[in-house]
Amino acid sequence: MRFFDAGTRPGAEQVETDRLFTLPNIITILRFFGVPLFMWLVLAEREYGWAVVVLAVMGSTDWVDGYVARRLGQVSLLGKVLDPAADRLALLAVALTLVLADVVQWWYLAALLVPDLALGTASLFYFHSHPDLPVSKIGKLRTAFLLVGTPLLVLSKLSVPGAVAYAVVAWVLLLLGLIGHWIAAFNYFRAIVAKGRPVRESRLEDNGWEGGR
Repeated sequence: MRFFDAGTRPGAEQVETDRLFTLPNIITILRFFGVPLFMWLVLAEREYGWAVVVLAVMGSTDWVDGYVARRLGQVSLLGKVLDPAADRLALLAVALTLVLADVVQWWYLAALLVPDLALGTASLFYFHSHPDLPVSKIGKLRTAFLLVGTPLLVLSKLSVPGAVAYAVVAWVLLLLGLIGHWIAAFNYFRAIVAKGRPVRESRLEDNGWEGGR
């Protein structure tokens, strides 16, 4: 089974749909609901075991929604925006929760947040919206590392055999994920500027022409 573009039918052309309520989009929306549940389990209940289960389910849906979309031919314009947004919200909210629970330090949250803020600012500056760029393989690997490393780190806080080993593996994956996060952000930033510069120049020319009428 392929990790990248799993579910793609050989020789089948992927056509984007403008439908909102597709099965992949519903799966992605369910991932949003996992975020407050995880935060409640960790911060209010200190139920790290169930928190690991929630993280595992959230991480699996990140792969499942893409697989279902390609397999059923339900790749949508909304899904292309919603899926990465769900990933960002989940990763940042989980990181904030772990900071508040003294599982990780603030630098970890900052390392995730700063590149996303830079990309968000660039997107608004050039497009006033989402730049609609394809997801890179580095970005997919980055997300996979973070989604696997995070539950392992939470698991290491439980009184289970091999907790120290889980922590070591978790931090290896998380650091690889952070490195990939910055590399992917740099590549996305360059792509945003390259695609957005002519768009912004055209917008400025139109505004100047209209202003001179």
